[in-house]
Amino acid sequence: MIQSLSLGQVGPAKLSEAKPLQQATAAELTQSFGQYLQTAIDNVSAQEQNVHTMNDKYLLGQADVTKVLIASEQAQLSLQLTSQVRNKVIEAYQEIMRTQI
Repeated sequence: MIQSLSLGQVGPAKLSEAKPLQQATAAELTQSFGQYLQTAIDNVSAQEQNVHTMNDKYLLGQADVTKVLIASEQAQLSLQLTSQVRNKVIEAYQEIMRTQI
């Protein structure tokens, strides 16, 4: 039996209240991006906690090994994605700092 898995929503919870890009100020865009990153990091942390919980349940004989492996792979992929996003943000910042005015 194959079940669909969802990683959770990463993004603003209320899109209807967001201002259009033409009306948003730079500070608001920065805050929105910061909230997006914080939500993504919180989701990665939650997945890591889920893996620890699943490992404990497996050791007690309350969980199947396949569920533990799936949760572990999801957490690993999320962490890798977060690391790559961080690397790209750092590269973009360094590129901006290298530009001459």
